[in-house]
Amino acid sequence: MRLYVKICGLTTPHAVEAAINAGADAVGFVFAPSVREVTPALAAQLARDIPLGVDIVAVARHPSQALVDEIAHVLRPRWLQTDAGDIAGLSVPEGIAALPVWRSGSTPPASLPARYLYEGAVSGAGLTADWEEAARLALGGELILAGGLNAGNVERAVGTVRPFGVDVSSGVESAPGRKDPALIETFISRARSAARTLSGEKHERDG
Repeated sequence: MRLYVKICGLTTPHAVEAAINAGADAVGFVFAPSVREVTPALAAQLARDIPLGVDIVAVARHPSQALVDEIAHVLRPRWLQTDAGDIAGLSVPEGIAALPVWRSGSTPPASLPARYLYEGAVSGAGLTADWEEAARLALGGELILAGGLNAGNVERAVGTVRPFGVDVSSGVESAPGRKDPALIETFISRARSAARTLSGEKHERDG
């Protein structure tokens, strides 16, 4: 299976173009306090030329219902990504799927949703997640691994965790909030190469 790759924290047309050209499956726009924070209106403008088949993800943390409704109306994302604890108190608009987030040190439920994100203890801080715990959780569904990933460690992360997908933001930046097209391309290339290696090893075992 092709590794799902999300490039998060996009703030400029140049960054969106770089992610699409490098083969990202999803792009994330941040609606929480951060150097990468955007408004729903700006995100909609940035997403205007994103091709069909590339997921648009609205990334929030403890959002109000009013913000969720504005994002849904203006941006119309495929996914709403926020803390798992937030989702229970929100009415997620029809047509948008919830992508719950758990962090290292938290306790996910015994029954996990079909797809979820697991990251380091603090969002956007470049902190690596607990890969051993992530590997265990990845057995229960489509885990997207985030937290401290970059071109230098993503191959090891994919080999250790065997996730459905990976998510990167600060790890492909030349400065806080400034995406680097070369780093995006290298990250995606190495992540997918690692996934192909795992797939080849599995086929050899099964054969």
